[in-house]
Amino acid sequence: MTKQEFQDALALRYLEPLLNIPSKCGCGGVNSLNQILQCTRGGYVMMRHNNLRDLTAILLKRAGCKDVEIEPKLLPLTGEDLPNASNKAEGARLDIKCRHFWSPADKVYTDVRVFSSLAKTNQDLSIEDEAKDQEKKKIDKYEVRVREVEKATFAPLVFSTIGTMGPETQRFYKRLAGLYAVRNNESYSDCIIYIRLRQGFSLLKTLLVSIRGYRGSLPHLPDQLDMNLIPLFLL
Repeated sequence: MTKQEFQDALALRYLEPLLNIPSKCGCGGVNSLNQILQCTRGGYVMMRHNNLRDLTAILLKRAGCKDVEIEPKLLPLTGEDLPNASNKAEGARLDIKCRHFWSPADKVYTDVRVFSSLAKTNQDLSIEDEAKDQEKKKIDKYEVRVREVEKATFAPLVFSTIGTMGPETQRFYKRLAGLYAVRNNESYSDCIIYIRLRQGFSLLKTLLVSIRGYRGSLPHLPDQLDMNLIPLFLL
């Protein structure tokens, strides 16, 4: 961690103003911590999500789960009667699929959500209540389809940007820590601490990158380049 990243990390921890950041975001909005956490320019919101998804998939493999797959495609619908809130899209995908999690040979699908606790839409609820609400939205969207069509179980994985997890998410990672402990002959307490530390550093790393990351437009490149201007070592 650089000196600048350490200062930014302290500012995030204690909700202090970030120093020496541009007054305007690359998207044109007024720059602030809340803006940085929510701005989709630059791909930093997706990076935050993907890091947690990939970390979870790695931990599942190391815990002995089988058939771990990232972004599995759901089976197409053939007239099933699903609730209005369900995702009925053709080609719908979830974040992770694996087997041998809750019981031998079972199949589990998960989907990751990272929400900003500073967003205006979340300020009327505590972080814990907002995490529960986000989990409910995920469950409403996917649980029935996964249960009735995939014949599997669904687990929402919901985090705030400061690492708070919803109750179903906590239950999932406690089970994962138990499997990890048995598989690697470690104590459960050491494994749950290890998993939470990895999650915390994953979130922190992507948050720090997003604070100083570039969100402007890329320079325009001509359609045709003069090959005589390109150094030989690049050819």
